[in-house]
Amino acid sequence: MPTAIIHQTDLFRPYNDPDDHWDLACVYALAARGAFTLRGILIDAPPQPRFNPDVEAVAQMNALHALAVPCVVGAAQPLHTPGETLADRDPAERAAAAWLLEMLDAAEDPVLITVVGSCRDVALAATTSPELFRHRCAGVYLNAGYGAPRVAEDWELEYNVQRDVAAYRAMFGLPCPLYWLPCFQDPRRGEVTEWGTLWWFRQSQILEGLGPALQRYFAYALGRADRLGWFQYLRGGEPQAAMDELGEDIRSMWSTAGLLHAAGMTVGPGGELVALGTPAIDPVFEFVPVRVRCSEGGQTRWDRHVASDNRYLFRVRHPDLYCEAMRRALDAVLQSGGESHDQSHD
Repeated sequence: MPTAIIHQTDLFRPYNDPDDHWDLACVYALAARGAFTLRGILIDAPPQPRFNPDVEAVAQMNALHALAVPCVVGAAQPLHTPGETLADRDPAERAAAAWLLEMLDAAEDPVLITVVGSCRDVALAATTSPELFRHRCAGVYLNAGYGAPRVAEDWELEYNVQRDVAAYRAMFGLPCPLYWLPCFQDPRRGEVTEWGTLWWFRQSQILEGLGPALQRYFAYALGRADRLGWFQYLRGGEPQAAMDELGEDIRSMWSTAGLLHAAGMTVGPGGELVALGTPAIDPVFEFVPVRVRCSEGGQTRWDRHVASDNRYLFRVRHPDLYCEAMRRALDAVLQSGGESHDQSHD
């Protein structure tokens, strides 16, 4: 039976960064391939009034894939301390973490959680019921922070860490495996590095090969199209103008490797999607065991440590091949699992 996944994201409309819409499409495509069972989407509370949780994007993905994946919106207020529990929160701040605990408790087998936004609701759930996480959470993929062995105190905190520093600190005390995917090695290097997940591609390289309904999904999100509303646009919108305008944009990405790894896959030097542990494959990324300490200010220090107590750090093994290999891998995922049925009514 495929592993169950819960996907946590800062998916907003209008978008804050549209990489989250690409990640959502990747998650649904992997579920359509049978790589895992998607149990729910947990969206951050918006950091600013101009944003709304993009439940429309989730509804479009459900319609496109003929699924009924539930979607919940997280707590608005950051944690005061890493040990804060649901008992410390106002009732309005409890719903998403309580839902997450219910999903874990009801699952037949342990569940993986992918975190590509803030850590708030996952941290709240884990500190409220650590034993449930110990036995029912197969692992958490944490996309946040800097991967440098020593993060300097004068560095500006990475965006996902800024959203809730106490929650970020709590993640390194989880009673389940943690797969840590720092977004950058450090804030001074906006390039592919050994200890950061950042990669990028020109959007036309993938958009042009997608089916019409999936193109409409991206046109609606990236082009902020809403003339027909989310359902009618998915079924009969005209995405070409948005494709032409958006195709040349360079899209920075961070979370793809973690999503593939959660699905039991890695990526070969030429972008091949292969099962984890496949012999004679030289993957472009890996996870190495580490020991991590996180300060009160959110600065991390780590060292490689075989007896790491289930803490694993993302590493790019081939920086010169990483971007192109990841682009080909994402393209293959979206091509093979992008649409379960035709939504076109042209």
